[in-house]
Amino acid sequence: MPSVTYEREDEVGKVRVVFRKYDGGLHWHAWLRRLGEDEHGVWLGAPVGTIWQRGSEASVTMPAAHVSLFPRERWWVASFNAELAKFEIYIDLATTPYWARPDHVTMVDVDLDVVRHRGSGVVELLDADEFEEHQRKYGYTAEVIDGTRVAAQRLMAAVTTEEPFTSAYRRWLAMVS
Repeated sequence: MPSVTYEREDEVGKVRVVFRKYDGGLHWHAWLRRLGEDEHGVWLGAPVGTIWQRGSEASVTMPAAHVSLFPRERWWVASFNAELAKFEIYIDLATTPYWARPDHVTMVDVDLDVVRHRGSGVVELLDADEFEEHQRKYGYTAEVIDGTRVAAQRLMAAVTTEEPFTSAYRRWLAMVS
């Protein structure tokens, strides 16, 4: 594994997370803290007050702690949110996370999101209209369209019945809550 050089002391142990759109444009990005790895992938943590930014828009300060899971060989990234957040689980359908360096991960957001509502446990698919629009706008390949749809359908069932969605995330979330 290559060595990492940090410019500031507060970056030690942090990972730059960068979601891009299909045309390469910058989407959501933030610095998260590396928590560890398990059989599900790499876990990064974000305490209350973590700052996310979409492109060059004004930054957003998160009111609830969360952990994000970057799985290996999967078309998604999942965030597990502490109390106060509307969604207990928020899964971004995206290309497989690519680790350019140990402190930098990037992926292409392909619009669809699977969420599990806090309290009710209702599972919902979000942004289907955006997915359809961006297929035309960005010229998604058949592989991207099919891969995203298959992953979304699988996640709709898995988010209530399979790990890491049922309880595995709780120990990681406890590290930042």
